[in-house]
This record gives sequence, C-alpha cells and structure tokens, in this order.
Amino acid sequence: MAQEFSVPLSEIINECELEVLYVPDEPGRIAISSSDVNRAGLQLTGFYEYFDSSRIQIAGKAEYAVLEQFNDEERAKAIEQLFSKCPPAFIITRELEELPEIPELAAKYKVAVLRTKESTSSFMARLIAFLNIKLAPRITRHGVLIEVYGEGVLILGDSGVGKSETAIELVKRGHRLVADDAVEIRRTSNVTLVGSSPDNIRHFMELRGIGIINARQLFGMGAVEISEKIDMVVEMEPWNPEKIYHRKEHPMKQRFSKRTRLVSALLTLAMVFTFLPFSAFAATDSYGPVYITDANVPDKTFREYLLKQFDKDGNGVL
Repeated sequence: MAQEFSVPLSEIINECELEVLYVPDEPGRIAISSSDVNRAGLQLTGFYEYFDSSRIQIAGKAEYAVLEQFNDEERAKAIEQLFSKCPPAFIITRELEELPEIPELAAKYKVAVLRTKESTSSFMARLIAFLNIKLAPRITRHGVLIEVYGEGVLILGDSGVGKSETAIELVKRGHRLVADDAVEIRRTSNVTLVGSSPDNIRHFMELRGIGIINARQLFGMGAVEISEKIDMVVEMEPWNPEKIYHRKEHPMKQRFSKRTRLVSALLTLAMVFTFLPFSAFAATDSYGPVYITDANVPDKTFREYLLKQFDKDGNGVL
C-alpha cells in the first residue's frame, strides 16, 4: 500500500498568506491529506454525490451568489449541511465578507475558516501547485542531482564510481548542485519528477580522500539549488574493456533538443576529467594540456575513444 503524506494547515496559511477567521485547534495540528480542492457551489445546492470531505472547500463569488438566492433559514441549512461533512478548511476568496452563519457553524463542526485577497481561480492554482509538491508520492535514491544548463541531471551508480567527483567538476564549471548521496524524488504529476535533498544534508558533498564539503560556502549561493525537475538520468559504471559500448548515433537522437545534447557532451567531459589519473596533471605545476598517452590513459579502448571523440586536431592532446 502506498504511503500517504500530509501537510499541516499552518504551512498552507504561511505559504498562501491566508487570514485566519477561525481555527478549532493549533493550525500545525490540522493535517491536510488531499491535493485536490473543491469549489462548494454544487454542494450548497444540496448535491453531495461523489463528495470528498477530505478536500479543502473554497467559496468565491459564484458560491456567494448561490447563497444569496436563499433566505436566512435556507442559507444556514445549506452551510450547516456542508460543514457537517467536516472538511478540514473552508476558504473564502476575494476577501468577501464572512456570512453571519459561518462563525457559529464552524465552531460547532470544528471547521477552520480562512480568507484570501486573491481571485478564486488564481488562488486554486497556487494552492493545488503547493499541495501537489507537498503531498506527492516520493522515494529516496542513492545518487547525485545537478542542474546543468537548466536541465536536471540525476547521476546514478554504485558507491565509489565517481558520482560526486563528476558533480564537483560540473559545479566548478558554473553548474548547480541540488543533492548529493541521497536524492528525494517526488512525482508531482503524471509526467514530472522533481528531485531535492533531505534537509540535514542539503548543500553538502562527500568527496573521497577529502571529506565532507559545503558547496554553498565554497562556491556561493549561485552554485546550489533547492529542487529541480529531473530531465535526464545518467548511470555511471567503471570502464570495462571487455564490454562493447555503442557509440553510433542513436536513431532517436533527432528527438533530443540541442540543449540536451550539449548537457550530454558536458557530462562526458566532466567524467573524463574525473577518471583521468593524477599523473595526467603532474607534468607542470599549473594546469596545461592533457596528453592522451599510454601513461595517462592506460586502457587502450578508452584511449581510442578519447582520441576519436575529443582529439579533433589529431595532435593527441585533450
């Protein structure tokens, strides 16, 4: 059975800047578990088929127009019937006046009553987007998530394969770290996955031989990001000379955007610099040309790959 998540009403109040008219308890103790919301106009007319009482109820001009057609007794009955279903909250939009029957009935059935200045449609869009993120199904995966030219790249692979080292090379080139070691992935829609880092390790990276570093302190706020949509998944593995790696153009390549192909090329370069032995940089005291030689790249297959893909001048220099 899939795990269900909830968000406290206090977070919704803070995020959407809602005015509190009545709450039956501390807002932090009132849990919202449905990412769907409901405009209560149909229910105020007495139709409750397929009604979901776990949804936040919203009332705007249309709902108030329905209630204005009733006399005082009918209006009180319609509101009481809605509140008797015990929805978690009733939100009034456009800063409309609170109807005189609402305070007493809200206290009777313990329904939180809130108000916003926004129009009904814009507020619903804002609230649903917030709830979709907070209540999205999620899993945690071992890997690194980094934003490269606006594309979210999730790097997977066994421990020690070089995921963090590849990520730090990309950060040094101006790209942004989202998560290292543990990536929390949320399905915010049927076609969208959003990755972020757990709070306790956010902005931290573990590099073998160095230890734990804070990417935000080392490279600045421009080098980190809180969350990012996942557009590409790269699985890293140690180079196996006995394995055949296909390097021909993929028949689906024409469907990839130029930016996606640029990200792929940049990731390849970052991985190349990550896995070159330190002797490749030991010739001089400062950074200089890297020669694709037997000493620097012992593996023949990988050496041939570097010469073919990156040595455009034919001089054996990377």
